[in-house]
Amino acid sequence: MAFDAFALILAMLALGMLFTRLKVFPEGAPNVLNLVVTYVCLPAAVLTFVPRLHLDRSLLGLVATPWLLMGAAFVLVGLVTRALKLSRGEHAGLLLCVGFSNSGFVGYPMVRALLGEHALPHAVVYDQFGTFLMMSTLGIYILARYSGQATPTTRQIVLRMARFPPLWALLFALTLMPETPPHWIGSGLQRLSDTMLPLVMLAVGMSIRLRLPRRELKPLALGVVLRLVVMPLIALPISYAFGLRGELFQVNMLQSAMPTMITAAALAISHNLAPRLCAALTGYSIVLSMLTLPLLTWLLPHLAR
Repeated sequence: MAFDAFALILAMLALGMLFTRLKVFPEGAPNVLNLVVTYVCLPAAVLTFVPRLHLDRSLLGLVATPWLLMGAAFVLVGLVTRALKLSRGEHAGLLLCVGFSNSGFVGYPMVRALLGEHALPHAVVYDQFGTFLMMSTLGIYILARYSGQATPTTRQIVLRMARFPPLWALLFALTLMPETPPHWIGSGLQRLSDTMLPLVMLAVGMSIRLRLPRRELKPLALGVVLRLVVMPLIALPISYAFGLRGELFQVNMLQSAMPTMITAAALAISHNLAPRLCAALTGYSIVLSMLTLPLLTWLLPHLAR
C-alpha cells in the first residue's frame, strides 16, 4: 500500500469536514470541486491510463461484475424494504446507494493508493464500462420510475451519456491516444490526474452528512453493511467464476467494495428520494470505507485462487 497516498486521503477528508464546520468555503464549493474533477481530472486520468491497457476477454469480468451486483442489490434491498416496511422513496434511495459503488471519484484514488498506479487502467474499465454505463441507463430509469417522472427515452439516455466528458476521453483513449504520447502531453495529463485525489477527498469531506433521525437508523445500518460488506462478498464468487487472477482479481474486489456513489446519492436527493437517508448513507459509507478497504486489501492475497 502507498501509505503516503492513503495518509493524504485521510488528511483531505478531515480537512473537508473541518472546513465545512468552520464555514470556510461557500455552500456550493463541493459541487464546484466535483465539476472540476468531472471535466478535468477524470478525463486526464482516462487519457493517461487507458492507452496502456490491452483489451482482451479477461476484462469481461470487470465489466460484468457491477451489473451482477446491481441485480443482487435489487433482491436484497427488496427484502430490506419488506422487512422494515420502507416507503417507495426510501426503497429507491436505498437501491441507488447500495447498487452503485463510487468506483470513479473514490475508486481511482483508493485503487491507486492501495494497489499502485499500475492497477488504474483496470479500475477505469470497471468504472467506465460497468458503473458509468449502468448509472447512465439503469440509474436514470430508476430515478424516473420512482420519482414520478416519465420514463426516459433511449434518445434522452444517449444524450445524457454524451454530456459526460470522461466518456469522450475514453473513446479518444481507445482509438487515437498513443500509449506513449509526447512528453509534454503525457506529463501534463499525469499532473492533472494527480490532482484528482486531493480534490475528490476534499469535496467528499465537505459533503459528508452523518446525522439522521432514529427511525432511519436501521435502513442506514443495513445499507452500509450491504454496500461495504455484502457487495464484495458477492463479488468474490463472481470473480472466481470469470477466472480473474492477480491484479484483475484485486481491482474487481476493491471496486466492488467502494462506498456509495456520490452521483447516485446526489441524484436521489435531487429527486426527493429519501434525501436524509441517502446523504447519511453516503457519509457513513465513505468514512467506514477508510477502514474496510485497507482490511480487504490485506485479505486479498488470502482470498485469491
